[in-house]
Amino acid sequence: MDAATETPRGGEMVESPFLKQLVAVIRAEDTHGQWDAKADIDLLEEFIITKEERRDMPIIGDPEPEVIWRLTRFYDAVGLLVEKRTGCMATQMQNMHHEGFGRVVLIAGRLVVVSKHLRDVHRFGFETWAKLAAAGEKLVDDAVKLIEEFPEAAKA
Repeated sequence: MDAATETPRGGEMVESPFLKQLVAVIRAEDTHGQWDAKADIDLLEEFIITKEERRDMPIIGDPEPEVIWRLTRFYDAVGLLVEKRTGCMATQMQNMHHEGFGRVVLIAGRLVVVSKHLRDVHRFGFETWAKLAAAGEKLVDDAVKLIEEFPEAAKA
């Protein structure tokens, strides 16, 4: 396969409200404007991990700070998109063991809208842009459904 026909890393970029929110979360961290000239796809490239890259990663190991940063930004974007869609602030809480397993929850009022057990955090990433977008949007959709089902708890 030559370079002209090679599939880009992560496949074709998809249009997604979640990816736009994730970019906004990342750009909000850039208080000095160092990433202003970077394209959105460049800011998100660390979220893409190919099968080969995942296979080369050790099964056991402490997650790097950059991985924890990516994980946190991912769930921050979920929470902010939930807030945009419902008006209820969804706050993230993480409990992470240094070996790369733990739990993340998003809470809106008194309602837990996302509860996710994590393992192999040092391998956190997605094969394609479409899978990254779908994972975030599914979490958002599920959280919004819970808030709609239990609005009193979410607004408490």
